[in-house]
Parts: sequence; structure tokens; C-alpha cells
Amino acid sequence: MNELPSSDSGASASTNSSARPDMVPQHAPVRGDGARVEQVRKLVFAGLGALALLLLAQWWASQREITSLREEVAQRLKTGDSLTTETRVIAKSAQDTIKELQAKVNVLESRQTESQSQQLALEQLYQELNRNRDDWALAEIEQVLSTASQQLQLAGNVQGAVIALQNADNRLSRSDKPQFIIIRRAIAKDLERLKALPVVDLTGIALRLDSIIGQIDAMPLLSDEKPVVSATQPKTSRRAQQQAAAGVPAGAAAKGSAGSDWIAGLENAWYSWTSEMWSEVRQLIQVRHVESPDALLLSPTQSYYARENLKLRLLNARLALLTRNEAAFRSDLIAAQDAIGKFFDTRARQTQTTQALLRQVQASNLSIELPTLAESLNAVRNYKAKP
Repeated sequence: MNELPSSDSGASASTNSSARPDMVPQHAPVRGDGARVEQVRKLVFAGLGALALLLLAQWWASQREITSLREEVAQRLKTGDSLTTETRVIAKSAQDTIKELQAKVNVLESRQTESQSQQLALEQLYQELNRNRDDWALAEIEQVLSTASQQLQLAGNVQGAVIALQNADNRLSRSDKPQFIIIRRAIAKDLERLKALPVVDLTGIALRLDSIIGQIDAMPLLSDEKPVVSATQPKTSRRAQQQAAAGVPAGAAAKGSAGSDWIAGLENAWYSWTSEMWSEVRQLIQVRHVESPDALLLSPTQSYYARENLKLRLLNARLALLTRNEAAFRSDLIAAQDAIGKFFDTRARQTQTTQALLRQVQASNLSIELPTLAESLNAVRNYKAKP
């Protein structure tokens, strides 16, 4: 601030004024202006003091506020530090928990992915099974019918073909598809044709052939024939025969001939010896008519092969019977009959029984035209060929 001029300055001013008389009249009220200036200075000083007091009060209040703010900030910073520490601990635990949860989530996601892939695979498999179930069933039915048709044509297995057709019809009846009606209709027609066939007792005929084969070893060959030994007759004397013819009791004859026992014994001995001699002589020569003289000259080895060849003929006839080959069956039976008549003794009871069984087998009718299962097979194949 500018200070007021002192007394020295006033004196110099007066000196100056005296030195300059032309300017004195202009500064005549100098004393009144100094009082006023002094008063203004006091007011200024008072204002400055008040202002200083106000500034001091303001500074003191500001200092207090700043101190309180510092304390509050420090307290808050301290609290914030503790909260930060707690937050860090919580954040760390939360991070650990998040990591564990993330690991579990990853495991769950992998399992979910695996389960989804498995579910998709199962759905695809189920769809494929649903889509191909009918195709598989038809393929199985076709295979069964084809096998039954082959057995029917090769072995004449009518019962097996009937069972195969019935099983195929039962399998198709479980499905509710109307497209299978055509196949079931064809199967029903083939089934009716098979059931209408006459029954041929193949098993019974085969058993008869087995019985004939079993009797071949007991049948006598012409080369095995031996002289027939007549039954031994009781040796009685000619006197005893005469007494018996005359009706004389045996006791009376014994009393009447007690003295001639040695004559009866002699007659009995003579009669027995002559009877045996005559029987032996009669068996030395036999006359028979044989169409094949070579059959009487068979050696033991040839006799064995003759029996085995006959067995083979009958076995071939049995095989032809099972395969429904009637021509081969008839041919083998005729050859077997010719072999029996050529090499075996037809007068023997065993040979006659065997020939009777062969005639019964030959009388069997095998000329049955077997149908095929072509209609059922074509129905199945045409259904499978549809797009």
C-alpha cells in the first residue's frame, strides 16, 4: 500500500511552494486532505485487519476441515485397505472357486458332449433299425424260403417247407404294414398246394429197407446149402410093428415074447443099420434146377461180396427214396430182386420174407409232382426291389 507523505515532505513542499509562488493557491487545503487521508488509512487498516482476521478464521476453519478431512480420508483409506485386503482374499477364493467350477463345467460339458454324441448315435441306430427292420425281416424270410425250396426239390421235404411257410407268415403277421398282404397271399397259396399233396410214408419205406438190409446176413446162399438131416425115427422091430398093427397090447406082447428078447434085439439092430444106410445114400445125390450155375460155385470171399453188393443196392435205393429219385429207386430194387433170385436160396423162409418186403416197397408210389415256392420267393423279391 502507498504510505501517506510525512512532515518532511510537507516542509519540502512548503519550500517548494515558496520557491514557486504561482502554485500556492492551488494547494491551499493540504491540511484537510491529510486528515482525510489519515482517516482513510485507518479505515483501510481496520478493513485489512478485519480481512486478516477473516482470513485467519477462514484459514483456521480450513485447517480444521482439512485435518478432519485428512483424518476421515485416512480412516477411509485404512478401511479401504482392509476392504481391499478382504476383497482380494474373497476374489482369490472366488477365483479358486471359479477355477473349480470351470473344471467341473468342462467335465460336465465333455460328458454332455459325449452323451449327446451317444444319443445321436443311438437315435441314428434306432432310425436305421426302424428303417431296416423290415428289410432284415424280408431278407431272413427270403433265405428261409430259398432253403425250404431247395430241400423240397432235392429231398422232397414237404413238412419242412410247410413249417418254413408258416413261420414266414407268422413273422409277417406281426407287422402292421399293408404292403405285406401280397406276400402273405402268395405264401398262403404255396401253403395250400403243399398241404394238398398226398402223404408218402418215406420214413416207413426207409425203415423197411433197413429191415431188409439187416436180414441179408441171415439169408442162405445157394453155395452155402448143406444136406438136410432127417429127423431120427424110433427104432422098433418088425415084430413090434406087426403086433401094434394087430392091436395086441404091449404088456401082453411082452409076456408072450419074454423068451425071444434076443431075437427082437437082433431085428432092431438090423433095422436101424439099414435105415441109416438108406438115408445116407439118399442124401448123396440131389437134383435141382438152378438158372445160374455159377451161384453154386461161389467161394467164401465171393459169397461175402455178393451179400455186400446186395446191401449197397438197397442202400442206394434208400438214398434215391430220400431224394425222390423214383427211377433210381425202382432200378436198385429190381437189381436187388435179381441178385436175391440169382445167389440166394429162395426156398428158405428168410429169403421169402425178404422178397415179400421188397415187393411191398416196390408197390409204394413215389411219382408225386412236388410244387415249388417260386410264387412266395418272387413276391418277397419284388417287394425288396421296389424303391
